Amino acid sequence: MKKMTIRDASLQGKRVLVRVDFNVPLSDAGTVADDKRIRAAIPTIRHICDAGATCVLMTHLGRPGGRIVPELSLAPVAEHLRNLLGGQTVHFIDACAGERVEERIAGLGPGEVILLENLRFHEEETANDPAFAKQLARLGDIYVNDAFGTAHRAHASTAGVTRYYDLNLAGFLMEKEIDHLSSLLEAPKSPFVALLGGAKISGKIDVIRSLSERVDRLLLGGGMVGTFYAAQGKQIGDSLVEEDRFDVARAILSEVGPDKLLLPTDAVIASAFEVNAERRIVSIDEIEPGWRMLDIGPETVTRFASEIRSAQTVFWNGPMGVFEMEPFAKGTRALAEAAAEATDRGVVTVIGGGDTARAIGEQGLEDRITHVSTGGGASLEFVEGRELPGVVALTDRS
Repeated sequence: MKKMTIRDASLQGKRVLVRVDFNVPLSDAGTVADDKRIRAAIPTIRHICDAGATCVLMTHLGRPGGRIVPELSLAPVAEHLRNLLGGQTVHFIDACAGERVEERIAGLGPGEVILLENLRFHEEETANDPAFAKQLARLGDIYVNDAFGTAHRAHASTAGVTRYYDLNLAGFLMEKEIDHLSSLLEAPKSPFVALLGGAKISGKIDVIRSLSERVDRLLLGGGMVGTFYAAQGKQIGDSLVEEDRFDVARAILSEVGPDKLLLPTDAVIASAFEVNAERRIVSIDEIEPGWRMLDIGPETVTRFASEIRSAQTVFWNGPMGVFEMEPFAKGTRALAEAAAEATDRGVVTVIGGGDTARAIGEQGLEDRITHVSTGGGASLEFVEGRELPGVVALTDRS
């Protein structure tokens, strides 16, 4: 870990301003529907409180666009956090900056927690406005970032605020994310297998190229493979295709080569993008007009699972099909099981957040994966080798 963490500073008697990622789904009743991201920050919060500091939490929720949207208030999140922390005192204030907030925080004692209102009720947050960042900075003596999922955004709470502190520390979750993802770039055990899926090639071009230089096998699935096949002149029916990415697809196929880059050989196809549509299992060369690929087929599952089981390091981002629909979830689920079995045997498995993390969670396999990232976009950009503003802004150990 090249960045300083909350272990490296004395927190007693301090006000610690912590950027967390509590951007969680809410139910129709206004309660927290999935609390994984909240739970992930608990070790950092407890450490700060046990050290005798006041813990000031700030986060965003949804996309209110700089307006106050009552349905996106963090009040129910504060209540949920209060339950998770047991007897811990957790306050909530319906603002995130200004004199009223500063006065409320000044009245808190060691070991108390306060959650501020939604940062994105202010357009200055996403604009990384210096004046807004300075207002936030007045709320603490030390800054901690434990929100890896937002680290790829240069916002006021992740980048701008750090200019006003001598110490910008990583929380335990941030440390864990950086450690596991760095291991993929710096010293992965071979064979290293990367599995990439998802709907479009557009958002994966850079990570495909970056990983192709490091991995022993690169397995591609999901909707993006339609573009690779169509670029080769194959008939893929009504499958998803990005015609403006044909040149990129051909270039990747040529650069990486068939020994390293593996595409599906069969697919589950459907007559419509509907859960009850007629479906078939066919070879990639047998897709007729009017049909579309919605999952990888059993032959591909066997082939990809074999690669996963024979690996020593696995990175996976993106589902293999439309896993939200039961008939087209088998490919993603089977490979999730293969990844869990590989982990049981000592293979290092890293899931790159997003829909893949959701699929792993739905199968109850999180505890059988080495690391499930909390940041889909952030994890991809990190693996691409990009500098993440929220990470760069943290204080170097040197």
